[in-house]
Amino acid sequence: MINALTIDVEDYFQVSALAPYIPRHQWDTCECRVERNVERILLLLDERRIKATFFTLGWIAERYPQLVRRIADGGHELASHGYGHERASDLTEADFTADIGRAKMLLEDLSGQEIKGYRAPSFSIGEGNLWAFDCLERAGYRYSSSIYPIRHDHYGMPDAPRFTHRVRPGLLELPVTTARFFNRNWPASGGGYFRLLPYRLSHWLFQQVNRQDRQPVIFYFHPWEIDAGQPRVPGIDARTRFRHYVNLQHTEGRLRRLLGDFNWGRMDEVFLGDWLVTSRVVS
Repeated sequence: MINALTIDVEDYFQVSALAPYIPRHQWDTCECRVERNVERILLLLDERRIKATFFTLGWIAERYPQLVRRIADGGHELASHGYGHERASDLTEADFTADIGRAKMLLEDLSGQEIKGYRAPSFSIGEGNLWAFDCLERAGYRYSSSIYPIRHDHYGMPDAPRFTHRVRPGLLELPVTTARFFNRNWPASGGGYFRLLPYRLSHWLFQQVNRQDRQPVIFYFHPWEIDAGQPRVPGIDARTRFRHYVNLQHTEGRLRRLLGDFNWGRMDEVFLGDWLVTSRVVS
C-alpha cells in the first residue's frame, strides 16, 4: 500500500503555539531556517526515490521562490498551506478567501503546477467554520487535508469521518490519520506525536491502519522538526516548550526508519483518481 508523505513548509517562529511569544510583525527579524531544512528533506527524499506533498506557506514562497521551484522540479506535489499561517477559525469568510486565493496564485505562478491541495494551519477547519469548504471549492482547490478527527486543546473534530470523503461536489477532505481504539480516535499521523511516542508504537499504529482499516496513512511533519539547533524562544510556558522541543534530535533518525519501513507517495497520486467521480458528499 502506498501512503502519503506530507511536509508543512513553515518555519519555527510561525508555529501557532508560539504566536503569543513571536508577534507576526517580528517574523522578518527572525533567523529563517526553513530553506536549509527543506533542502535536507529534499536530499533525503532523493536518496530514497520518494515523492511527497509540500504544503507550503505563501509567506515562505514569496521570500524563497527558488525553494518552491526546487520542490516542483524534484517531481514533488506543491500544495497550499495558506499565505500567512492564520488559523482558518480566526478569519472571516472574506479574509479566508483572500488568504487561500493569494497563496494559490503565488504558488502556481512560481511553480507552473496546478495547486490542487490545501491544509489549514493547525488543522483549523471544524464544526464552527465548515463554510471554509465552500471557499476552497470556489477558489479551485480539489482537496483539503484540514481536519484532524481527534480531541485536542487547539484543534480537532472528533466526530468527523476518519478517511477520505467528499465535502463539496468538487472537493475532497483527506483527514490526517487516526487509529481507532476504545471507541475513540487516537492521533497516528506525525507531528509532535511522532516525536513523543516511541518509534515502534508509531510503526505499529501505521500498520494497523494499513492492515485492519485497509487505508493509506497520511503522515505529516515540519521542516523545523529535524532542526535541533533552531533558536530557543525565551519565556515560553512549560507545556509549549515541551511540545515544541521534545525529541527534536531524534526526528530525522526516526524519519529515515519510517521512509524505509513503508511505501510513500504524493497526496494527489495516492488519493485523487476514482474519488473525484465516485465519493459521496458528507455535510
